[in-house]
Amino acid sequence: MGNKKDLTSAQRDELLSILKTRFEKNTSRHIGLEWDKILVKLEANSEKLWSLSEMERTGGEPDVVGYDKSTDEYIFYDCSAETPKGRRSICYDRAALESRKEHKPADSAMDMAAAMGIEILTEEQYRELQQLGNFDTKTSGWIKTPDEIRKLGGALFCDRRYNHVFVYHNGADSYYGSRAFRGALRV
Repeated sequence: MGNKKDLTSAQRDELLSILKTRFEKNTSRHIGLEWDKILVKLEANSEKLWSLSEMERTGGEPDVVGYDKSTDEYIFYDCSAETPKGRRSICYDRAALESRKEHKPADSAMDMAAAMGIEILTEEQYRELQQLGNFDTKTSGWIKTPDEIRKLGGALFCDRRYNHVFVYHNGADSYYGSRAFRGALRV
């Protein structure tokens, strides 16, 4: 292993097997897409494969949700039923984390996402995900917050209740045991 973002061949094979099984089990998420073409992309990009392994390790259950013809990239989102357990109890970003005087959470959503090599879902992406199933019926997730809201100390999060997707606000420094974030990755 050359650096920490490399997977061993055994880790790589195990992850690819998990992703393939999930892909085949959830065909409604990626109608018209072929696993063999996705596999070629994954095998050619070890750093993206490492990011997918981090999504998996933290409980995100990444799956293919689309393909962008203009960039020739497959789009993966965290598709776990509830927000990933390995990313809960975190505030929104580094500034929010540093502003807390006591009872600081262990990390922030933006820092974790950056360390994993993924992006936090936008509101639009979160709503797209919700078209594929019922996610976050008991939990909630931070979403990419517009600068004008963040500059005032706030941050946005979403969940699904009463068969409806809700967008809420909170202080960016808040954190809860049921709030995490969902990520996106382009390969």
